[in-house]
Amino acid sequence: MGDRSAKNSLFDGFAEVAKALASGRRAEIVDLLAQGERSVDQIAAELDQSVANTSHHLRAMARAGLLASRRDGTRIFYRLASDRVAGLWAALRAVAAEHVAGIEHLANAYLGDRHGLEAVSRKELAARLRRGDVTVLDVRPEPEFRAGHIAGARSVPISELRRTLRALPKDVEVVAYCRGPYCVYADDAVRELNRRGYQARRLEDGFPEWKQAHLPVAAGEGG
Repeated sequence: MGDRSAKNSLFDGFAEVAKALASGRRAEIVDLLAQGERSVDQIAAELDQSVANTSHHLRAMARAGLLASRRDGTRIFYRLASDRVAGLWAALRAVAAEHVAGIEHLANAYLGDRHGLEAVSRKELAARLRRGDVTVLDVRPEPEFRAGHIAGARSVPISELRRTLRALPKDVEVVAYCRGPYCVYADDAVRELNRRGYQARRLEDGFPEWKQAHLPVAAGEGG
C-alpha cells in the first residue's frame, strides 16, 4: 500500500496548477497568451494593471509550469508552456459555464445582447474555406494574427474595420473571429458589418479552439 504522506504530496503537487490559476487576472493571462507570445509590458497593458503586479502573476504561473519565458535584451516574453495549458483553460471555462451559478449572467453583462448575432461552427467554416465561398476576418490585434491565425483569414483589427470596409465584397458572406467565445471583438465586427449591409456571422468560438481542433492555421502576415 502506498504511503499516505507521499500521496498527500503528490496530490498537493497536482493542486499547484489549480493554485496558479486561482485568480481572474491569471485566467485572463492564459486567455491572452493562448493567442501568442507577449512581453510583460504588453500583458500589463492588456490587463490594465502595473508591470510589477503583472510580473508577480507571471512568475507564479511559470513556477507552476504553466508558462515559459525568454529574454530579448531588457524585455521578457512569456508564452504558454504547451497547448495543454490552453486546453486546460478551455476545460475550466466550460466547467464554470455549466456548473457555476451566475456565470451566464456575468457573461451577458460583459458581452451585451447577442440577439441577432448568428454563429458559424468550426466544421462549417472549414468546409466553406475549402470551397472558397467565404471571407474570413481576424479582428484581433495584428500581433496576434502574426503569431497564428486561421489559414486563409485576413487581418482586420476591430479598430481598423471601418476604414477597410470598401475592400470587402458585399456578395460574399463574412465570418469574423477573435480570441474565443468570451471575446467582444467579433461581436462588434458582425454588428458593424450587418449595419453596413454585409451578410456577416461570427465563429462560434475563436482561434485557440480552431487550433486545438487541428484545423488549418498559418502564421506571419499572409493569409
